[in-house]
Amino acid sequence: MLSGPTGTGKSNLVLRLAQHFPIEIVSADASMVYRGMDIGTAKPWAEERSRVAHHLIDVLEPSQGFSVLEYLDRAEEALAATLLHGRIPLLTGGTGYYVRALSEGVFELPEPDLLLQEELWKVLEREGLEPLLTELRAVSPEDAVRVGRNPRRVVRAVEVLRRTGTAPAHFPKREPKFVYTKLILWPSWEWLEPRLKVRIEAMFARGLVEEVGQLVGQYPQMPTALQSIGYKEVWAYLNGEYSLERAKLEVFKATRAYAKRQYTWFRKEPGDVTYLPRGGEAAWEGLEDWFRRRFVV
Repeated sequence: MLSGPTGTGKSNLVLRLAQHFPIEIVSADASMVYRGMDIGTAKPWAEERSRVAHHLIDVLEPSQGFSVLEYLDRAEEALAATLLHGRIPLLTGGTGYYVRALSEGVFELPEPDLLLQEELWKVLEREGLEPLLTELRAVSPEDAVRVGRNPRRVVRAVEVLRRTGTAPAHFPKREPKFVYTKLILWPSWEWLEPRLKVRIEAMFARGLVEEVGQLVGQYPQMPTALQSIGYKEVWAYLNGEYSLERAKLEVFKATRAYAKRQYTWFRKEPGDVTYLPRGGEAAWEGLEDWFRRRFVV
């Protein structure tokens, strides 16, 4: 399993790894599952994906919801199929909740209620996270800690609580089917932050605004997908709420905050974990050595 904060170069590194080892990539990214969300998710291009099998990319329409249980079903199926074919599955991505659910198990929650979630997103936009976190914390402090300050997880937890009267942590738990060894890219913040700025500028130059416009035109109702970083802010620009420069700034601020949450999340990653204090091409030697020692006989 290869993970770490956004912008640390995971996708390029695994493509390089695939040139040397018989791997298949299983995505652990909550936004790459959606078709058409390419630029804003830094999704590997079709040509890059043709070099090595990728799973859990472009499997849903942006109008569809996607629960963590659905992700687990698909991911574990892909992992099992890859092993059956005699190849090495490498789970890759920065969605810490997916990583943790696969390796540590997850509570079996009911299917998402997208209409209720949409209402909760409006509350979040008007009032911020704190009212929803306070509601959750009053019933289940464990869940409030578990979801952290991740907007998607907060909305999902409160949605379950309001619909069922039961907090997520009180549902039965689904245990993991595989045992994982994890490598987490862990470059310094001073290394990562300027690269996030460059990454965002590149996304706008490649056509992020046009991508968001096309998606909203094709899928007027895509509440979950539109909460992804980059898409939410550009949609506000297209609606006349922001100038283009303000939209870029908001995307950077959201990306920066997300990366900081990822550092906090992965700092406490349980299990067999190796932290590599590098990112980008500088991480290659350490990644190759880790992979060879763990998986190559």
